[in-house]
Order: sequence, then structure tokens, then C-alpha cells
Amino acid sequence: MSTTTIELPEQLLQFLKCETPQAWIDAALKHESILLIDHANCEKKAAATAMNLMYRYVDRTELLQKMSQLAREELLHFEQVVKIMQTKGVKYSHLGASRYASSLREHIRTHEPARLVDTLIIGAFVEARSCERFAKLAPELDEDLKKFYLSLLRSEARHFEDYLALAELYADEDISERVAFFAEQEAALITDFDSEFRFHSGNPEATAQG
Repeated sequence: MSTTTIELPEQLLQFLKCETPQAWIDAALKHESILLIDHANCEKKAAATAMNLMYRYVDRTELLQKMSQLAREELLHFEQVVKIMQTKGVKYSHLGASRYASSLREHIRTHEPARLVDTLIIGAFVEARSCERFAKLAPELDEDLKKFYLSLLRSEARHFEDYLALAELYADEDISERVAFFAEQEAALITDFDSEFRFHSGNPEATAQG
């Protein structure tokens, strides 16, 4: 196993309350096909999320600009993942989503601008966790996939920053309490037992509850 470490922005590392468990990394290396299929799904969903925000909040100029750029980048990443899947002989098939994003969205407040702010904070966590996992996985992968995942780090880190900056811009209150709340929820999803492997799934070796 590689001992190479990849440095990530300190702000991003402090934003996340935990690291990806080693057991998840081991599972990812054993299930590369599922990793790639779900990665493609995640890029497609990220583009859709950005587009949905653009349609819902047409009066938010800064959001429109950032989300337009983000959607284009995520679709490019989707195309790149699909191309890698083709070279590896991985068929793009239906794959159910993990509990990660839907579990975070359960806590979104229903009034504005709180709804928008919570949605943007969740977006920041999704991008930050993706970036952290790319960095964890890259040293363990073949050269082509390693090079690709390393190329994603900068854009994913920027997406995290954009989401967080927009949340701060549109909030009518200090967002630190909401960030802390979602940080706890996100960390639990990453460290708690998860029976199904996905790109954002939890710890396959944690003690199952219940």
C-alpha cells in the first residue's frame, strides 16, 4: 500500500470533522467498477443540482454565475469518468444511490433564505468529501486513474469554496452554527456502519447498530 500523502487545503480539512476510514478505501480498491459507476452518477447529480439551483433562484446573480460554471465542469468530469470506464471495460449500469446526500437533505429548513443556505452548505460538504476521497484514493490507483483523480482535486476544492462563499453571501445570519450541525451529520454518515459500498458511503467495518 502506498504511503504517499496528498496535501489538501487546510480550510477544507478543518471543514470536515473526520477522515475517510481506511476500511472504505480498502473497499473502494476491491470494487473499482462500482466506484467508477457511482463516481459518474455523482458527477451527473452534481451538475443537476447546480442546474436546479439556477432554475429555482433566478434572481441570484452570483449563484447563477458560479453554478453555470460548476455544472459545465461536472458534466465534463462525467464524460471523463465514462471514457475511463470504457477503457477499463466497465459497463455503465443502474446503481442505487447511497444514503449520504438524501440523509443530509432531510435537515434542510423549509423557509427562505434558510433553505438555500442549507442546500449550499450541503453542497460544500459533498464537494469537500469528494475532494478528500480523491486525495485518499489517488496514491493507491493505477497511473491513469491516479492522474485523473489528482486532476479533479483543484476543481473540487474550488467548488467547495464556491458553495460555502455563496452560503455566507445569502444568509441573513452567521452560518457557523449550521455548518457545525451539518458537519456532525456528515461525519456520522462517513464513520457509521454502511452495508452498501458507494462513493459517499460510510464505514463498511464499523459496528452495525440495531
